[in-house]
Amino acid sequence: MTVPRLIVVTGRPGAGKTTLAYTLARMIRCPALIRDELKEGFVMTGYELPHTQANGLVYDTFFQAIDLLLRNGITVVAEAAFQHRLWQPKLELLEAIAHIRIVVCSIDPAVARARFTQRSLEDPERGRYHGDWAVRAMNAGQELPINTYDPPQLAVPTLTVDTADGYHPTLDTIVAFAIQREGKRIG
Repeated sequence: MTVPRLIVVTGRPGAGKTTLAYTLARMIRCPALIRDELKEGFVMTGYELPHTQANGLVYDTFFQAIDLLLRNGITVVAEAAFQHRLWQPKLELLEAIAHIRIVVCSIDPAVARARFTQRSLEDPERGRYHGDWAVRAMNAGQELPINTYDPPQLAVPTLTVDTADGYHPTLDTIVAFAIQREGKRIG
């Protein structure tokens, strides 16, 4: 029986997750589910819920969509900046129906913070969709959660990718890791 793959792309905000997720999905020819895009679609629809309540609804929807695709035999790339405590319970359930691979985008927190800040300046509407906590925190000189990131730590194949300047290891290696058959090793 053929089992679909779930390729998780994760890392701190500003680490280049979304760009890598789209590139990876295009190269292996499968859909990409991007958590922030679900949140933007939710807010754009006109819901006016507190940020934390909206996040909870989108979190559940994100994993329901992943589950639906996997149960129908569709490999998917799923991207989000969730910490381990949020990834773990959902991924453990999905292990029963998919081969899971985790790609952790790694970058120096200062570089991530600069990217995050630049993105916020270039798109002031982001606060509407993702809460204005980051803008308020930056204006108050507070630390952003970019400084700490606890990636998912499950007993599944995991690859850490330095995204500071391109991809290290290379994109070809990342693709090979994502589509690798169970029990086979790369290189």
